[in-house]
Amino acid sequence: MARIKGGLNAKKKHNRVLKLAKGYRGARSKQYRVAKQAVMRALASSYAGRKERKRQFRRLWIARINAAARMNGISYSQMMHGLKLAGVDINRKMLAELAVNDAEGFKTLAELAKSKVA
Repeated sequence: MARIKGGLNAKKKHNRVLKLAKGYRGARSKQYRVAKQAVMRALASSYAGRKERKRQFRRLWIARINAAARMNGISYSQMMHGLKLAGVDINRKMLAELAVNDAEGFKTLAELAKSKVA
């Protein structure tokens, strides 16, 4: 039986990595060994970045809710506690959306939270 050489498979593997490294600067996009390291690092960073993005958005929503709540005379923590006591089940993303786009609706929620906390 004839021996099969591994050149074609190696070439495919190299091309797959080099395609992922397209746009990188210098040897990182040209040389397989350097590109492989750059791609491995980039993939690890992108995984971590997807997790970090969720944290950043939550921080943004909390900052927006806090600013709007203080304009209505209540702190963020008191508002969230008051809404929980009132049985209002609304997430921070939607609360932040209300704070930015519907000030009157947010004001009614703030008043409800104030009445429950006091």
